[in-house]
Amino acid sequence: MSEYKVTPAVMGWDVGGAHLKAVLLDAQGQVLAVKQLYCPLWLGLHELEQAIDMVLREINAAFHVVTMTGELADIFPDRHAGVMQIAQTMHQKLSTLNQSVRFYAGKLGAMTLDEVCHHSADIASMNWLASVQYIAAKSEQAIFIDIGSTTTDIAMVSRGRARVRGFSDATRMQFDELVYTGVVRTPLMAIAQKVPFSGQLVNVAAEHFATTADVYTLTGDLPLSDNMAETADGAEKNIEASARRIARMIGRDAADAPLTSWRHLAGVFKHLQLNLIKQAILTQISLLDDCTVPQIVGAGAGEFLVKELALQMGFNYVSVNRFIHTESDAVKEMTKVCFPAFAVASIGLVQ
Repeated sequence: MSEYKVTPAVMGWDVGGAHLKAVLLDAQGQVLAVKQLYCPLWLGLHELEQAIDMVLREINAAFHVVTMTGELADIFPDRHAGVMQIAQTMHQKLSTLNQSVRFYAGKLGAMTLDEVCHHSADIASMNWLASVQYIAAKSEQAIFIDIGSTTTDIAMVSRGRARVRGFSDATRMQFDELVYTGVVRTPLMAIAQKVPFSGQLVNVAAEHFATTADVYTLTGDLPLSDNMAETADGAEKNIEASARRIARMIGRDAADAPLTSWRHLAGVFKHLQLNLIKQAILTQISLLDDCTVPQIVGAGAGEFLVKELALQMGFNYVSVNRFIHTESDAVKEMTKVCFPAFAVASIGLVQ
């Protein structure tokens, strides 16, 4: 007998390169359950298979909608192969009880497995568009910003429609709509080459000694529940270990300075990362006729950064929590982190 709960509603899945996210909605669009699991897909498809099984032990639905970015994992020779193998794996796992499985293809809607091979480019890395389409249905004018563990998505919403220039990773990166920086997995060497420390401007090591998870552990912004990735050295995730790793970035040991110094250095990296994202936001705003922004809508594990950016830039701030309906505050907070899965589930409700 299966352990999971099967409902007649919709389950949305977001298959990333590092995490698997699933959100279960009832027929009225209320969140019944949400799961996020660490899933290092670069280690092999068996990681995805195991993660799917873990989710299905707890929740399931009669109808599934899948979006993905995991096709970027380097176990696949190219994106098309990645989309196909992920889609086949998801379909195999989710259709065992004759359940309906569809794959989100952006502007083309949701597709069956048989259609995936002809539209892999429309399916690859389209989870951001599901989120933007959902926000556009709720807000006439906004900038939607989802800061995740690895990347930041930025999209303008104008007159209730997504106003974006890029629909592939390449074009979105070109237009600053996709910024490869996040609050967990980003190596600190990708944020700055020099940082101020102890009254001097010092060089940053070009080594994977520490990540942004260490920064936000030291600043107190990142809860452990959102920090699922492995640390740079494979060691623990506490404050002392984060201080040890961030000290290595400037060629020092944690014992060389008090903890307050390493917290201050974390604050420096935070400030520099905020500036990277702010510059991309300003690029989007410059496209507006009058350069006015009614509100910024924030999502993701790094929503705390979106809120800070809105405050710094003088814009009204709205959390995606406003659009998530559930009886549990804890479920709402986790759904905010898994917003693309929530969005594709919502799209599935109207299919």
